[in-house]
Amino acid sequence: MAVAVVVRGLAGVLLGIFAGMVLLDAVIPMPGGTRTEADDAFRHLVLQRRRARRARRLRRLPPETLDVLDDSSGWAAAAEHRNLGVQSIPLRAVTGTVEDIKARTFDRAFRPDASCREHWQRIWLAHANGAALPPISVYRVGDEYAVRDGHHRVSVALAHGDESIDADVVELVR
Repeated sequence: MAVAVVVRGLAGVLLGIFAGMVLLDAVIPMPGGTRTEADDAFRHLVLQRRRARRARRLRRLPPETLDVLDDSSGWAAAAEHRNLGVQSIPLRAVTGTVEDIKARTFDRAFRPDASCREHWQRIWLAHANGAALPPISVYRVGDEYAVRDGHHRVSVALAHGDESIDADVVELVR
């Protein structure tokens, strides 16, 4: 600001405006998250997933994958479906999926692979900025849940440290 006062003319005015913007940016934080923060969070999770996979491989253990519930055949297709509506469920109880491809895209801790960067970051930004996200869709089997729709939302909620998530729950009764 002092330089803006010393420098006269248009250059001084522009320096003053710039100094004011920098001051405001430092004093008033922007709510929510930025694209850079979303990118950092995504890269961190992908790196964690790679490290966990490598550590399990060194110990000669199989990778930790999501359980796959086949709802098109077998017992799940024949089971009684009871719609329980939208309710808050604990994220720690979400252990599976109904899609084979999602079992490869996300590990057991819902850490993504590098292929879903853009979609994951858009949801991360929406969550960070307080946008209302639709409930995920799950099957409940006992005390555990298998995701039908909303894998990225589960991953983002876990990345933000949430303990629960709203879900449209359908219970499968054996």
